[in-house]
Formats: sequence, C-alpha cells, structure tokens
Amino acid sequence: MTQGEFQDIFDVEHFITSLRGEVRILRELPPRMKQRVEVGMFHSMPPISWSDISYYHNQILPLIQKHKVLHLNRTDARLANNGLPLDIQKLRCRVNYASLKFTPQIEELGRQVIRILRKNGPFLVLHLRYEMDMLAFSGCTEGCTREEADELTRMRYAYPWWKEKVIDSYVKRKDGFCPLTPEEIALVLRALEIDRSMQIYIAAGEIYGGKRRMASLTSAYPNVVRKETLLEPSDLRFFQNHSSQMAALDYLVSLESDIFVPTYDGNMAKVVEGHRRFMGFKKTILLDRKIIIDLVDRYKSGSLPWDEFSKLVKSVHANRMGSASRRTVIPDKPKEEDYFYANPQECLRDPNLLRAL
Repeated sequence: MTQGEFQDIFDVEHFITSLRGEVRILRELPPRMKQRVEVGMFHSMPPISWSDISYYHNQILPLIQKHKVLHLNRTDARLANNGLPLDIQKLRCRVNYASLKFTPQIEELGRQVIRILRKNGPFLVLHLRYEMDMLAFSGCTEGCTREEADELTRMRYAYPWWKEKVIDSYVKRKDGFCPLTPEEIALVLRALEIDRSMQIYIAAGEIYGGKRRMASLTSAYPNVVRKETLLEPSDLRFFQNHSSQMAALDYLVSLESDIFVPTYDGNMAKVVEGHRRFMGFKKTILLDRKIIIDLVDRYKSGSLPWDEFSKLVKSVHANRMGSASRRTVIPDKPKEEDYFYANPQECLRDPNLLRAL
C-alpha cells in the first residue's frame, strides 16, 4: 500500500501519535534520503514470508544499516503466526485494533449505515465473495453459464501475475476451495434456521451474474440490503471507484453485526473474525465448505431429506461460531496453520477463557 492509498483509508495522525511510544513513524524522509530515493538509490526486496524475530534482527536490520533506505515491497504474511515474543504479539493487536482507525469520513458513514440497520432490528453480514475477479482468479464456475465460464477464463489468462491458469472447477469445489455461491449460502442460512425476517447485509462488490444469481437468496431472505441501497448516492459519491474505501465501510459494518458469515476465507474475512473475537467473541459462523458442498449436492440430488440436511449443517457448525479456541500450530507449514489475525489469542481481554481449553 502506498502512502497515498494509506491516507485515503486510515487516519494518519492518529496512527502516528498512538504508536509514538513504540515506533518512530515519519511522514516523509529527510531531504538527503528523499533525494536518494527519487533517483532510485535505495534497496527494494520482499521479506521472507512467515519469518521470526531473528530473521529481522540478522537479515533485515543489517540491510537498513547498509542502505539507509529499505523498501519492503511485500508486507502480507511476512511475520510468523507463532513463536514470537509476547510484547510483539500484543503490539500487533494494538496496531490492528487501536492504532489503525479509518478516516473520519469512513467512520461516520459506517456509523450511519449501522444506525439505519439497527433501527430495523438485528442484522447478519454476509461476506459474499462472488465478484467477477474472485471467480476468475479461483477458477470456480459452479452455476455459471458456458459464456460466463469462458469470460472468467479469459480474464484469468489476461492477468500474468495470476499463476494458476488451468483449473478444474468441479474438483476445486468438491475439495472446499471455492467461495460458496449465493444459491449454496441461501440453503445454508435456511438450514441454520436464520430467521427469514433477518436483515442480510451483503459485504461485497458487484455480484457476478447479478439478480439471476441472487434470486435464491433474496427469495429466502427478503430483507437483503447493501450499502448502495441503504445510503443516498450522494453519500457514496466520494467512495465510488475506490474499492478499498468501500471495503473499509463493509469492514466497520461487519464488526458491528449480530452475526458475521464469510463465504470464503480471504484476508478480510480472517481479520474480521479475529477482531470480533477480540471484541468479546461476537458470533461468527465459520463455514466448513468441503462438508457443506457434499451435503448440498446430496440434498439437491434428492438423497438427503431437508430435515436431515438441516440437522447435519447445524451439527457440523455447532463449534464453529467464533468462540474461544487456541490457534492450531503446524510447525514448518505456516500457510496451513491458523492465522494470527484470525485468532489473536495473546490479546484476549479475559485470558481465563483459554485456560480451560
């Protein structure tokens, strides 16, 4: 994220002052260093993913001392989930939950959306990852027409940095690696006995396939809303074509929802999950997509009656509601273990909750 992108989303002054006792943050480089950067005299590199403190002490610090300006051109997942000093883990939480505040405009608009929703009763936020770019990237085409599947394939080949090109959608879906479709999530919410009158707030961009793909969900839940339907166009005019600001708005609404349901485990879904744990284990339904796909297909084929389908969906998710749990640690396989930000157990306000586990 560039400086411009950061200040479009976050309150920079709050970020700097809130961390003053921990980290010295500069708004811009001193003149001589700035000149060096402008003529390309700086070192740029991606830190190794999932690294511990010794890597930064032994590898990164000497590079800073040598080059004076070091550009880390990758920042996601560059720090290990586990095995770090407690004060570092707590600092990560402090940054995420206290220092990173959205701009006043985003915060105010978020409060406005939440007020409108609260006025009409409880609401569930559905993080429905069913945008065109997500489907093209993942290669998931369940329920798409042949023309749509071809369009998604063309988009995937158009982006050279998307490494995986040939994808078997059928196998990927069966293995639980596809985002759930709007039709599938409609069945799951009904099976979980989510009240039909519940407001369903869609936290997402434009749903691929539009009204046709949303028909099952809007039929099962008539109170489906999104920021564009709750706010006036004038409220959103400064956010249009700024996907990160729109996502920040969805993030604020997701935090405050009565129930949060992600249909895919991307970064935002994981960070919202962890933030809601930090806020006191607010209900977050963590769907087991592989089991859900098997149950949905059996139900749709007629081999599983509705009552049995609903019973099984509920039993599978009885202990997947975002309650207190310890992170799963898998030595040497950090991508497969629980993500720190999805379960920041070191930062829980009541550590006794974990002692019994």
